[in-house]
Amino acid sequence: MTAPDASASGTDAPDRLVAVLADGMGGHAGGAIASQIACEAFIHSVRRAAGDNRERLMAALEAANAVIAEHVANNPALKGMGSTLVGTLFGPDGVEWVSVGDSPLYLYRNGEIALLNEDHSLAPVLDQLAAQGRLSEQEAKTDPRRHLLRSAVTGEELELVDLSRQPLPLHAGDCVVLASDGIHTLDTHEIARIVSTYLVSGPEAIAEALVRNVEDARDPYQDNVTVLVVLPVENIEHP
Repeated sequence: MTAPDASASGTDAPDRLVAVLADGMGGHAGGAIASQIACEAFIHSVRRAAGDNRERLMAALEAANAVIAEHVANNPALKGMGSTLVGTLFGPDGVEWVSVGDSPLYLYRNGEIALLNEDHSLAPVLDQLAAQGRLSEQEAKTDPRRHLLRSAVTGEELELVDLSRQPLPLHAGDCVVLASDGIHTLDTHEIARIVSTYLVSGPEAIAEALVRNVEDARDPYQDNVTVLVVLPVENIEHP
């Protein structure tokens, strides 16, 4: 993977926010283009799509997929480019999301981290095989296929899509984190500790601390990491 991209924007309704993160693939140039145009198409579409939020999220995902297909058709040299994508819509009822690929969407609440969306890499498949005794835990963790994607936004048919069924209510003290898969350098306990430490300082402080801790780990196989954080306004201390 290369060139993650992330964006957040208000919608036409003043009480709503859309946030999207994409992690490109297909070489440096192709990945950078894919992640950027996927985010731009997603935000443009979700702000204008009709229907309920689930329909709007799916329409935005399909728009992102279509724009990549168009770019590849117009420039065959970009064939093979694509992106993961996790898109969220925040409103009075909470957060709703759609995702393809392995970019995680986390909820921090009461000192714990929960993964909200599905992982479309081979990692959960290998972990399931280990749970069934068909692989050892070590074999599952070190399998070179672990980070291969089972689904991505490539302009082709979307094989796996995770779409939230209903809004997840958010409360004061919560924190929503969108990230590229490079954040997996940190385990969930460490992510929770960092979020808890910087919660009152605001979303930018949390995102910067998460990225800094990933970089400080100096993992020789570290992938790029991008983090986007959304907090209920009650979480932030004001002077």
